[in-house]
Amino acid sequence: MSRISVRGFAVASATAVTTVGAVVGVASGNTQPSGDNLEATAADTTLLADIPMGEQAQVQVSSLTQQAEAQAAAADAAAKRSAEESARIQAAKTAEAKKAAADEQAERERERKEAEERANRTAVRSASSFSAQASYTVAEVQAMARQMVPADQFQCFSNIVNHESSWNYRASNPSSGAYGLVQALPGSKMASAGADWQTNPATQIKWGLSYMDGRYGSPCGAWSFWQANHWY
Repeated sequence: MSRISVRGFAVASATAVTTVGAVVGVASGNTQPSGDNLEATAADTTLLADIPMGEQAQVQVSSLTQQAEAQAAAADAAAKRSAEESARIQAAKTAEAKKAAADEQAERERERKEAEERANRTAVRSASSFSAQASYTVAEVQAMARQMVPADQFQCFSNIVNHESSWNYRASNPSSGAYGLVQALPGSKMASAGADWQTNPATQIKWGLSYMDGRYGSPCGAWSFWQANHWY
């Protein structure tokens, strides 16, 4: 059993109507079509005549089914596109929320570290808390620095002092005028930390720590700069 499309069904129906009209015309005395045309028209009518009535209904049902399937497929495609767009929007919102949470966490961590650093700095001993002496050994000067410089910055501070003065608080550079543990240039700058800057290593440590914090953020920042430039 061959199946035809709805388009074929419509063409066959139109052909049959045309043929019927021609036959009616002959009966009424109208001009009779030629034999060739009549044969061709008759041949066309077989398209519809060959399809039993039950099968004609089947063809119509098949066409409606195809239309329904096409509509369902279009609806599925639209639903899929809508779902994909919703998923994309949700993913973007989720990513934005995660980034905001991460940024907030990083900010809290930064604030915590800054608070710890401030606490460490306030916890260290001040220069004025040390009793003045006529002279100091390297070990005594280093012990003072350990009590004045935050623990997490001491090694960087020590590295700079090692290179600048080898922990000699009376170290002097005659050509430049640099003086003391951190080789302040000129040495008289350290007077801002105390009038005894020439003889008191605690005063020099106080000034050196303030200088490193103010210019480089910390002794470790100063040490990083020193390593790159061999001065600070």
